[in-house]
Amino acid sequence: MKKRKIYICLIAIFALAVFGVAIVLPEYLNQSIEYINDFQTKTLRAQILEIPHIPVIPFKLGLDLQGGSQLIYDADLQSVEKKEKSEVMQGLRDVIERRINLFGVREPIVRVEEKGERKQLVVELPGIKNAQAIEMIGKTPYLEFKEEKTKEEIDQILERQKNGETITEDFYFRSTNLTGKYLKKAELDFGQTALEPQVALEFNEEGAKIFEDLTSRNVDKRVAIYIDNVLISAPVVREAISGGKAQISGKFTINEAKELVRNLNAGALPVPIKLIYQDIVGPTLGKISLEKSLQAGVYGFLAVALFMILVYRVSGFLASVSLLIYGIILLSLFKLIPVTLTLAGIGGAILSVGMAVDANVLNFERKREELKQGETFLVAVEKSFSRSWPAVRDSHFTALMIALIMFSFGTNFVKGFALALSLGILASLFSALFITRIFLMVFVGTRLEKIKWLWTR
Repeated sequence: MKKRKIYICLIAIFALAVFGVAIVLPEYLNQSIEYINDFQTKTLRAQILEIPHIPVIPFKLGLDLQGGSQLIYDADLQSVEKKEKSEVMQGLRDVIERRINLFGVREPIVRVEEKGERKQLVVELPGIKNAQAIEMIGKTPYLEFKEEKTKEEIDQILERQKNGETITEDFYFRSTNLTGKYLKKAELDFGQTALEPQVALEFNEEGAKIFEDLTSRNVDKRVAIYIDNVLISAPVVREAISGGKAQISGKFTINEAKELVRNLNAGALPVPIKLIYQDIVGPTLGKISLEKSLQAGVYGFLAVALFMILVYRVSGFLASVSLLIYGIILLSLFKLIPVTLTLAGIGGAILSVGMAVDANVLNFERKREELKQGETFLVAVEKSFSRSWPAVRDSHFTALMIALIMFSFGTNFVKGFALALSLGILASLFSALFITRIFLMVFVGTRLEKIKWLWTR
């Protein structure tokens, strides 16, 4: 490799490092930029070139580092066909996410998890520890329309009850597929005669068709309206209703009607949910976890750098600088993607440091053997990287494959670890095979390459 090309690569490496520092620590660079801009104004009496500030991108921290709340809801899918369960759960996730956005929660995480046959909704609310807000998020009403059962069906249920069977189903009404997921909007209205507050509903196009079919087959029968499995009203249908509009009346106060309208517009749930787990992580605990994680990372890096310098001398020092740049690149990737950092993710990132060191050790051991056999410094460097590449490739790509499998099939906790480890592995390959190599090539043809004790024991 020609010297000119080496120097170009060296400049590119340090430019990348400066860019990484600007992403990771923009506050310090912005202070310098402000100083330069103020200097131009006060000393030169003019802004020759105003340097813009670097945008500040915060790290996306998980609950265990930032503090907040985790809620797990169990979804009742008994009345949903198997082929529609995934679609219903995604609709449930979207509704809860919209509901959370009303509270201005920053970076909420709402995801669906499967526990055997059960499907659960996991909600993570960074920075939210207000019990009332948490209660309101899960309080979104479940709206459902039911049609009247026949006399024969009711008699059969009563007979089963007489025989000692425990009855859990509704005695008088059966569920239909018209639920809150088809609701377009809800409005506060008042009855034309008694001027009592009521709730006017308007369904979307699909819901309007379902509502028309429901009223068509139930003329002169009752259609019951349930909210959160509580019967609100059961009006008699006089004729088929087209246009997708209905009304809910149930002796509401004005405040109760307004609250119902607000909650329905925030999103009526397509299926009932039940809060089965709640965990609140305080900001102090999260701060302590973050500080200890950062300390572990710093101490680990210093220990590795000291080992590399003591064992491999100048090569070890160059590898340590390479590792420092690797750390800057990895942290900037965490911000730019962005990656939600958890304790598990930080553990994966620190583990990838070991992968980077492993690649450098293989290269340096091979280089030392080549130098002992009398090869020139240039030949030793080139042979060390080419001959150690198969071992480095196999170890890194095997770890990367395992990380991808963990990310595909693991829980959210495991996915955070796998994603951080994957990015760390890719960054470590770049660090060990490109950055360290360029640093070593800088010394080719210099006096330092001839001082063998700097490179071998």
